[in-house]
Amino acid sequence: MHILLTRPLEDISEMILKFQSLGHQVSHLPLIRIEKVNYEKINFSEYAGVIFTSANAVKFLNTEKLDKNIKCFCVGNSTEKKARSFGFQNTMSAEGNVANLKELIIQSYEDKNKQLIYISSETISVDLDEQLLNEGFRVKRIVNYRVNHNQKFDERFVNELKLNMPDIVYIYSHNSALSFLNFIKIYQTENLWMNTNLMCIGEKASSILNEIKWKKIFLFNPGDEEFLLYKI
Repeated sequence: MHILLTRPLEDISEMILKFQSLGHQVSHLPLIRIEKVNYEKINFSEYAGVIFTSANAVKFLNTEKLDKNIKCFCVGNSTEKKARSFGFQNTMSAEGNVANLKELIIQSYEDKNKQLIYISSETISVDLDEQLLNEGFRVKRIVNYRVNHNQKFDERFVNELKLNMPDIVYIYSHNSALSFLNFIKIYQTENLWMNTNLMCIGEKASSILNEIKWKKIFLFNPGDEEFLLYKI
C-alpha cells in the first residue's frame, strides 16, 4: 500500500521505517512545525498534578526540578510514553480522548482544592482547563510551544503524489487537518482522494476534512496505525 504520513519527521521517522520494512510505500508530507515558547519559571511544588494533552508539551518542558512522582495525566498512550521517557513515574493515560482525560482527573481527586498545572500548546481544540475550573478545580495553564502551519511544499513531490495517490493518509491533530485541507485546496486536488482512506486522530479533525470525498474515514488512537492497515 501507499501510505502518506504527515507528522514532523522527528515524530514519525520510526513509523516510516516500520511501514517500509513491511513492504509499503511511504510518502512524507510534514504539515506543521513545532516551535518552543518561552514560559515563566514553574514552582512544581505548588501543584498536585500535571496535565499533558500532547507529547510536544512534555518535550518542551524543563523537568529538572520536578518531582517525577507527581501525578501525571496524559491524553493518550504516546503522550504517556513520552512522559515516562522524561522520568515521570506516576502516569495515567486516557487513551487519546480529552473527555476521558477530564473524567480521569475528576475521579483521581476527592479534594478539588489541590492545584493542577496544564502544559499545552498556544492553541488547543478543547478548553480542558476551563472545563476543570467549572468542575471546581484550581488549574493553571502554561503554554510552552506553538504550532506553525507549513505553507510551501516541494513541487516535484506534489506532482508525484498526484500521479500516485496514497491508499491511506494519517492526520494527527486538529491543526494538521486544517493544514491538510489548505494543502488540498492550494494544489487543487479536491477530486483526487476518492480512493484514499482517511485516518484521523479524532472527530474534530475528521470534520474539517469532511468536505473532501474519501473512500472511507476512520478514527484512531496513536499506536494503532499498523493495526488499521489490516482493516482496509
